[in-house]
Amino acid sequence: MLTLVTGCRGRIGSTLVSLLHRDGHAVRAASRNPGTLTALPADVPIVACDLGDPTTFATALDGVGSVFLYAEASCIDAFLTAAETAGVDHIVLLSSSSVLGPDAHSNPIAASHHAAEQALSASPLTTTLLRPGAFASNAFQWAESVRTHGSVGLPHPRSHASPIHGTDIAEAALAVLTDPRLQGAAYHLTGPESLTAAEQVGLLAAAAGRPITVDTVTEEAWKKSMASFVPEPIADALLAYSAATDGSPAEVTGDTEKLTGHPARTFATWAEEHAAAFRPRAQHPVPKPLADAPRAMTS
Repeated sequence: MLTLVTGCRGRIGSTLVSLLHRDGHAVRAASRNPGTLTALPADVPIVACDLGDPTTFATALDGVGSVFLYAEASCIDAFLTAAETAGVDHIVLLSSSSVLGPDAHSNPIAASHHAAEQALSASPLTTTLLRPGAFASNAFQWAESVRTHGSVGLPHPRSHASPIHGTDIAEAALAVLTDPRLQGAAYHLTGPESLTAAEQVGLLAAAAGRPITVDTVTEEAWKKSMASFVPEPIADALLAYSAATDGSPAEVTGDTEKLTGHPARTFATWAEEHAAAFRPRAQHPVPKPLADAPRAMTS
């Protein structure tokens, strides 16, 4: 069965393509800008698929049996119609645990994921929902401040999350795409432990081999610092979430281990793998955030 993986400019999509290819599964990589996909296995076919442009759907879905789909809701009905026409049997949606909140339909972080889930639930296609919480890679938002100032400004340093490693998400997707026994369910994916934001910074400091100061800042100061790359409604939602989880441990589930077959990777492991991003500027270039980084900022 040929699998179409959308969003391959992101870390999760590109990792999933490599995993499917490694295990001998037929896979097609898709992106809004396919010319940017230079790090995939050389013999993996690449196709244009802009989830906001229905004219790209038919070609991308031709001959496809299963899809790994990012939760772009703007043209989800058109995508599902094209998928049915193409004979797709199974869609794995990269959703977010933010949909589990009572305001999922209106929350600016959850709304797109919620709308995509609703559309899929109304379709005849077999659907598997992956709902990760906070990504470990969200820590990249602190890299510039750490490299420049050796500090991180946090409005709620005691706010908890159970950050998940992106490779675990890709491995979970591999499992549900290739094992029919796991399909048709919803999985809340988390890391193995609840950590405060300050504890995450401490693990980054240990991995980078340098002190990193945590400065408590006002919510307005934090919004101002994030204004160039986080839209105000998203920033407000993140602030509300961090305030609500201040001092409250985040949920930790067993779904990651259930799907991957091994304990979820720790945030410390992620920090060690990416320690270079948190060392002084002269030593290493600052990594640019990829497309999947902000998709699950809450758990």
